[in-house]
Amino acid sequence: MKASSSFLKKRTKKLLSPGYPFVGRSATARIKVFVLLFFCVAFPALAEPITPPEISPPDTWQPRQSGTLRLLNKLDSTTNTLTMHVGETRRVESLSITLKACDVRPPDLPQDATAQLTVVDSREGAPGFDGWMLANEPAAAMLEHPVYDIRLAGCA
Repeated sequence: MKASSSFLKKRTKKLLSPGYPFVGRSATARIKVFVLLFFCVAFPALAEPITPPEISPPDTWQPRQSGTLRLLNKLDSTTNTLTMHVGETRRVESLSITLKACDVRPPDLPQDATAQLTVVDSREGAPGFDGWMLANEPAAAMLEHPVYDIRLAGCA
């Protein structure tokens, strides 16, 4: 314990002594330290401020003119890929599908697409769908139909 306390006393005395950074150094080292300290203190205004990159808020969506949907018929395992314009209604077998909106995330955020769809089945008692679908989270809002699955592939 005695050895460590004497070390601390010597170290503290050295750190608190006037001219510490320059004691025991060569003239070149002293000049380098002086110039570095001078520029750090005298010219902070010359440094350009670092601005963070512009990013979009996480709830920003950009509208697109068309969307691509994938339709699966579970009975015969056939798939259809539909490319529709916003506002268009398409009839596929017994379904009437209307694409009301299609939006994507900005390029500086993780890629995703969302579409507002209305799906009506002409069969009596068949379930329909009216809401938003996400391309990366198809289970969040999906058509619960015994025959068809519809999934948003993307917007363009």
